[in-house]
Amino acid sequence: MHHDMFTAVLVANRGEIACRVIATLRRLGIRSVAVHTDPDAGARHVREADVAVPLGPARAYLDVDAVVAAAVATGAEAIHPGYGFLSENPRLARACAEEGITFVGPSAAAIETMGDKVAAKRLVVQHEVPVLPGTLEALEDDALVAAAADVGFPLLVKPVAGGGGKGMEVVRSAAELPAALASARRVAASAFGDDGLLLERLVDTPRHVEVQVLADMAGTVVHLGERECTLQRRHQKIIEEAPSPAVDDAARDRMGRAACEVARAVGYVGVGTVEFLVPAGAPEEFSFIEMNTRLQVEHPVTEMVTGHDLVEAQLRVAAGEKLWFGQDDVRLTGHAIEARVYAESPERGFLPSVGRLLVVDDAGTPAGPDAAPLRLDSGVASGDTVSGDYDPMLAKAVAHGADRAEALARLDGLLGRLAVLGVETNTGFLRDLLADPDVRAGRLDTGLVDRLADSSESGSAEAGLTTAALHAGLPEEPERSDGGTPDPWAADGWRLNAPPAPRTVSLRGPGGTVHDVTVTGRRAAATLVRDGGPDGGTPVDASLRPAGGPVHRHLLTSDGRTLPVTVAEDPAAPRTVWVAVEGRTTAWTVLDRAERAATLRAERAAAADPAAATSAVGPLELRAQMPGTVTATHPAGPVEAGAAAVVVEAMKMEHPLSAPAAGTLRVLVHPGDQVRLDQVVAVVEREGAS
Repeated sequence: MHHDMFTAVLVANRGEIACRVIATLRRLGIRSVAVHTDPDAGARHVREADVAVPLGPARAYLDVDAVVAAAVATGAEAIHPGYGFLSENPRLARACAEEGITFVGPSAAAIETMGDKVAAKRLVVQHEVPVLPGTLEALEDDALVAAAADVGFPLLVKPVAGGGGKGMEVVRSAAELPAALASARRVAASAFGDDGLLLERLVDTPRHVEVQVLADMAGTVVHLGERECTLQRRHQKIIEEAPSPAVDDAARDRMGRAACEVARAVGYVGVGTVEFLVPAGAPEEFSFIEMNTRLQVEHPVTEMVTGHDLVEAQLRVAAGEKLWFGQDDVRLTGHAIEARVYAESPERGFLPSVGRLLVVDDAGTPAGPDAAPLRLDSGVASGDTVSGDYDPMLAKAVAHGADRAEALARLDGLLGRLAVLGVETNTGFLRDLLADPDVRAGRLDTGLVDRLADSSESGSAEAGLTTAALHAGLPEEPERSDGGTPDPWAADGWRLNAPPAPRTVSLRGPGGTVHDVTVTGRRAAATLVRDGGPDGGTPVDASLRPAGGPVHRHLLTSDGRTLPVTVAEDPAAPRTVWVAVEGRTTAWTVLDRAERAATLRAERAAAADPAAATSAVGPLELRAQMPGTVTATHPAGPVEAGAAAVVVEAMKMEHPLSAPAAGTLRVLVHPGDQVRLDQVVAVVEREGAS
């Protein structure tokens, strides 16, 4: 412990990063102060902190005055902003300075300069850091057309005030430019209230490589190597690694020096990340894109290969300590890969999934920078609720290996043992991604995820169905304290001098498919017969028995092999059985007789007249794909197919629900309304309907 270290630090964040910072504070003997909103009153970061202060409604994490007041009230000498929320907001840095509280991060001026991508480029160019060819100020159309010849095609039209890819237009020839400028100005004006545009050379198969820097108040800057962050979905990273498979020692040294130069140019203090765009074929031709003036989500991979706790480093330089190691002391050992585990449905375009977490089984994997070779940094535990108010990331799974292949294998194993029940997750998708030949070979570009086909591992799906059928269709084995045989009168379909009565269970699984499974016997010794399917009507022996340890862990034996499976029933929706097999979670709904009859009628009608199923004249219902807030609605009356009828905002993103066909629209919700998953929000009466 350092003589001038803080005694109390407020963490102005939630979820996984708040838990991560609190763990380092605890290790350093510093009192941790959490803040929380109303939906987060019982959240994990609140349970783990020494003291917690309520801020108010869901958006109150963004309330600078409330956060600073909480620090003053609890005697916290410093505020750690984590990432997201207020981490890159110069107002918080200024408010801290005014109250005499240390902001764990750079100065407000550095945040402002780097937050303005154009100002940042102008500054680093003066320090001889390479940038992509492009314009450095907002120009009128004729000036942009003239500049385009120097920038070269293909190029990107970008709003000056941009973010999140909005208003970006790819232009491959001079002829396409005028129309692209007009379109980008319209989008920029409505999205950002500023129609200023820039041009930038487009790199077609780019890799995103970022360099981790650390600077003290005396102006000493070191870098801790680079991270590869190319695998993204919807412009968000999902898998990150260190070091990059595309960067050799010479390129690392040049990129690292450039990153340190960027930090010096802006008088940086603390931990920061300098992002470069690297053409897949020419790693030496890197260009500065931007600097993130905060800790990054993917910082654990750097911690694993360098051995430095980056949160501790942030706190030490913020307390005024000089750097305690030099550039030559930085060694990169082995390889580390991180995968972000989200509550989302890859099958439904990565839409967020919300609900109560019935089970979070981390297979005993430790968290934080001391964990190796496997690390799981999580923000949730069994019993917590995932709400639509915040980013859907649940945890980060990280693995270290002597080389990239070992790190990949270990990470895949960790994802396979992680079981989350109660919400859909992307864990199965992550395992598919890690198994992809291009990913395994390190051939990465930012479009790879979008090209990856939705392939679901059928073995896991089969095992999931078998588990759900045994769990829903057959009774639990009665516990015998005397170790004898179970009660012969247990309700397992067993009848005196007669074969056990078979029971048919109808289960609706992912994608709405219904399976009828006939089960006989007991869970520990059962026979199943499935309608259709690969074993169409062939009896299969299977058994599901407790694996010992937590009550949700079971062993499934079927097809001559035994797999660990995780099963839980949702008490709030008693006919829903959640199953996790090999990292893939599926929810199965048990249909009663009336529901099954209704689905059969619909199937028969569709089979008799396939055209009628799609061109039927009945009204079409639009249902909310996730819980959220209605932000906009289409006026009632005539509507074209594909028009956005209702826009729902959830998890910081807008999701338009389009009219499936032309007709007359009735909207059942108003802007500002909260909607539930699957709630009917609008109805389209098709043309020609009675």
